[in-house]
Amino acid sequence: MLNESLFFGFAASLGAYLLGIQIKKRTGISWLNPLLTSVVLLIAVLVLFRIPFADYSAGAGYLSYFLTPATVCLAIPLYRQFSLLKKYPLAILGSITAGVLASMGSIFLLCVLFGSDMPFFISMLPKSITTAIGMGIAEELGGIPEISVASIVLTGIFGNIIGVGVCKLFKIKEPMAVGLALGTASHAIGTAKALELGEVESAMSSLSITVAGLITVLLSSLFVSGYPL
Repeated sequence: MLNESLFFGFAASLGAYLLGIQIKKRTGISWLNPLLTSVVLLIAVLVLFRIPFADYSAGAGYLSYFLTPATVCLAIPLYRQFSLLKKYPLAILGSITAGVLASMGSIFLLCVLFGSDMPFFISMLPKSITTAIGMGIAEELGGIPEISVASIVLTGIFGNIIGVGVCKLFKIKEPMAVGLALGTASHAIGTAKALELGEVESAMSSLSITVAGLITVLLSSLFVSGYPL
């Protein structure tokens, strides 16, 4: 007989996310992101019913198998808009590089300012890239992967919620620029927002996930070697 926890974690995660989508649709409140709502709901259920996290994780972990094919699907809008990449390669790559440097540089300065130790700094450094790459950086350089995952998820949710608003505030209307900003700053969760905006935005955001991840991998060792604390 299969362990019931294998079904509970999977079903609870899926149900909480679907409920989060409905809450967002019915309320229309921008900060009620379905992912954020589902996390809050799941924490409440686990605490209220005193369910061990290990039991929940036994089933919820299977959802990670869908991460790879879901990421591959992001290549479809990029393929359709590949002409833009060929037409503006320097502008696109320069924008992504600037975004990565801004992200890593801000973490460097804040960690120095607050006197954070090296493991915490390393863990926060890859906050704006996809989880798989961020965890790899943390593990390789001596960080704490759990902190990296938390920072990556929170960064993605935050970018998903306020990204478009920030672009409007600074009067950034060009679809390419909006897509590059969302993907570089808030990885796959930001790209989910870009998919709602249009094909150009989603294509540029999808490209940003990969390129930003590669640049972060290349620069992480330099930032770590230069960290003074």
